Amino acid sequence: MNEPIVLVVGARPNFMKIAPIYAELARRGEELILLHTGQHYDDNMSKVFFDDLGMPKPDIYLGIGSGSHAYQTATVMVEFEKICMERKPSMVVVVGDVNSTVACSIVCAKLGVPCAHVEAGLRSFDRGMPEEINRILTDSVADLLLTPSPDGDENLRAEGVAEHRIVRVGNVMIDSLYSNLERSKQSPIRSDLGISGKYAILTLHRPSNVDDQENFVGILGALETIGKEIQLVFPIHPRTEKMAKSFGMYERLEAIPNIILTGPVGYLDFVALMASSTLVLTDSGGLQEETTALGIPCITLRENTERPITVTEGTNTIVGCDPKLITKTALEALAGEGKAGRIPDLWDGKTAERIADVLQKHIANGD
Repeated sequence: MNEPIVLVVGARPNFMKIAPIYAELARRGEELILLHTGQHYDDNMSKVFFDDLGMPKPDIYLGIGSGSHAYQTATVMVEFEKICMERKPSMVVVVGDVNSTVACSIVCAKLGVPCAHVEAGLRSFDRGMPEEINRILTDSVADLLLTPSPDGDENLRAEGVAEHRIVRVGNVMIDSLYSNLERSKQSPIRSDLGISGKYAILTLHRPSNVDDQENFVGILGALETIGKEIQLVFPIHPRTEKMAKSFGMYERLEAIPNIILTGPVGYLDFVALMASSTLVLTDSGGLQEETTALGIPCITLRENTERPITVTEGTNTIVGCDPKLITKTALEALAGEGKAGRIPDLWDGKTAERIADVLQKHIANGD
């Protein structure tokens, strides 16, 4: 029996990164195990992604569920160790920066199982973000660090990482985006939501924005002004909805001019919404990249980004949670003064092919 390659997904953003890699390795005849830790467990947040992305149901589902960072990380480690001991993988592939990513990479390091980290080297230089800790720890123990952009290479070198562990492959999220753009045009989401004319998309979920009442109120104030100028489509994250209600702000949110509130939407539906939007306001990492690839102005409601290439080369502008700056930047973009940007090198839809090449070479060499 051949030793399989284990591909790990844990949370919503992971699925778009794993899907092209899974498809390419399957095309090459590799024996694969798709492992879902269940870190995101809501059907709307996970199951629909497997349907949208054409991925098979996971071979293994750990069903970890919600909990503190310590609980999720520790529980994934305990359960994943059993899988590694039983299946003896030739390689484990982890992606992004969620708790499942760091948990599985540490298990691999302890057991001597080769591990590749896709989207390595990204840094916000803000250790107040749990994801930053996950990125640093994962990159310190993974064998192969597959970076999306030159800043990732530079960050790893600055941390003393050996050159042979660093391979720039490009941005695998863009593979998923490009391969699903045409399919997304069949989505009825815009007519279903009653969208007419130009619109902006909003996504908001980070604790710094939605758990901090002052910041949340400031962002709402900006949206109230922006909503007077353009329709706002807001697929609201469960966490954001919960906090808005606990702060007594949900009615104010519903009253924003021209706002359309909906629950989390599937990947194809979201791509359809994004591709036809005039502007995106977000605190997500992946959206900064996707808007750059599509040439859509993006306003990031954070103080920093681990994806600076979207600012230096792309369409992204960092504004924090300052209501005046959010409003000013949004109105400029709506007036046609948003950043034009360009698509970074190797964001060409062929990243999964390069990743598969690296993984197969590593396994064949017995490194």
